[in-house]
Amino acid sequence: MAKQFLDPHDVPPIEGTEGWERMYPYYYQFSTDDKERNEYESGQLWYYDGLHYPEPHSPFDLIWDEAWYLALSQYNSRIFMVPPAKGIDHRIVNGHVYITPIGIADPKEIEARIPLFMKRAGYYYQNWDEIYGDWVEKTKVLIEELEAVEFKNLPEMEDESVVFEHRGIGSGYDLCVKYDELINMGFKVWQYHFEMLNLGYAAYVTFINTANQFFPDIPMATLTKMVSGIDVVMYRPDSELIKLAKMALELKLESNLDAQTSFATLKQELASSDVGQKWLAAFEEARYPWFHISTGTGWFHHNKSWNDDLDVPLANIKMHIEALQSGKDPSRPTEKLIAERDRIVDGYLDLFQDADDRKAFEEALGIARKVFPYVENHLFYVEHWFHSVFWNKMRDLSAVLVDGGMIKDVEDIWYLNRFDIKVLIDDMVRSWATGVVPAGRKKWPKEIEWRKGVMAKFREWTPPPALGVPPEVVTEPFSIVLWGVTTDVLKRWLSSLDVSDGDVTELFGSPGSSGVVEGPARVIRKVEDLALLQTGEIMVAPTTSPSWAPAFTKIAGAVTDVGGPMCHAAIVCREYGLPTVVGTGNGTSVIKTGDLIKIDGDSGLVNIIK
Repeated sequence: MAKQFLDPHDVPPIEGTEGWERMYPYYYQFSTDDKERNEYESGQLWYYDGLHYPEPHSPFDLIWDEAWYLALSQYNSRIFMVPPAKGIDHRIVNGHVYITPIGIADPKEIEARIPLFMKRAGYYYQNWDEIYGDWVEKTKVLIEELEAVEFKNLPEMEDESVVFEHRGIGSGYDLCVKYDELINMGFKVWQYHFEMLNLGYAAYVTFINTANQFFPDIPMATLTKMVSGIDVVMYRPDSELIKLAKMALELKLESNLDAQTSFATLKQELASSDVGQKWLAAFEEARYPWFHISTGTGWFHHNKSWNDDLDVPLANIKMHIEALQSGKDPSRPTEKLIAERDRIVDGYLDLFQDADDRKAFEEALGIARKVFPYVENHLFYVEHWFHSVFWNKMRDLSAVLVDGGMIKDVEDIWYLNRFDIKVLIDDMVRSWATGVVPAGRKKWPKEIEWRKGVMAKFREWTPPPALGVPPEVVTEPFSIVLWGVTTDVLKRWLSSLDVSDGDVTELFGSPGSSGVVEGPARVIRKVEDLALLQTGEIMVAPTTSPSWAPAFTKIAGAVTDVGGPMCHAAIVCREYGLPTVVGTGNGTSVIKTGDLIKIDGDSGLVNIIK
């Protein structure tokens, strides 16, 4: 078995992509000329963040990775002073982001940080509900500011109001400032994003560690059941679709919906009847804000929201109608989950002989349950609602750049990073002000075409699961509970380096959701593939999206390439009672659609039977 992964500096280049590094910020590159930085990079374990990014980044799309690179790290290392962990360092290889946690090895430093963390984090835990209420309000205010941003073409002549209202500001300056404001809003929402998130995960980790103190052999699947069955905003979009499906059946409109795949055509058809208009009104009411949900993870510009493509929620509503007609309840089995949760907790509480030990366990569990809603809810407000609006504001800006002759197509903007766009706008407004041909009108279209070719080659490349030197033991808590990177997982990844995919009959991951199930596999890589799902199949995907929830009424279980027991896929599948294995590393490349597989959501084992 290999003892370490490929050194990050030794990843061979992809032919035809030479010079790709200029597409991304220089601080994302593995170093070649700084000896100290080079040695540090070679000594770390860098794992591919496929949890967030199942595909390579277009240059502009890296903005969200930049945002959390700063936000998560500063909250750990400089604000809440998390005792054993600092930040997470990031690098990019062939468009794919690799990350490495920065831990604290010195016991004295850890000890010195403990009282600081207890004081600062304790304040948040004690006032969690109030702080979370404030968080929701300020995030909504920021989204309102985002929605108000407007980009207009540069005028041939300024409106006379500039003169007679003595505004003192011209359109060129205004465009530059608005772009800066838009980017700053993006980074600001991610500052909000991590205000409470690390504390949420820290509460989970504390509960897990506390439980393991008293019950060393307690399975992770049992621990995760103890915090299930709690309602969160993230489930609201699908709840709205279920209500619309039930309403369609009550109004006897199911045949109308079944006959159409285009919402535009359906809308025209239903508008001619009173009952149709009633259903359309309910549909319209549900859209804001609940249809601001991405068809993917929300991290990529092409992950359009339901509001951008109403055919997607229509397909999901039809899926729910089909489930209801067959006698299934597409809602989450919350009451059943709560009953099972309480039964398990009561059973373990009965085992305590010491009242103080029992109190410590109950307190750790109570905090974990208190933070649960935020850990999921932030996804809706940031990755889905904010991001969906943000991508379209960038398209509005891109239309201005097309009008100014700087780029050829609105969708070309994604091949420029945020710094490129700033320079391009500066060039355009100065040429507009002087009437001189802009310097970049030939440069940027040519550069964009080259970058499109590079991105195509990046998409054909399979990123290795990790680079560098694995630690003897993985102790960094977020790596374990969110990404599913454990000591055993790394050993399996190393073992797989010497085995071809065709020889693999077993895969190992993390227990995501309890239960054992056998069935045919269906590999799902994008939202369009969901239409191919058949009842009883086991979904195999790089990761899952909240907008895929209607599919959970069809599938028998799920397998993902990435994630740990507290990743979104694991949490959602537990809420739907679906056996799930997460973090298999390469499930989508080893398992093929039609393979007969068996998954064990308690042990994390996946067998390819046939």
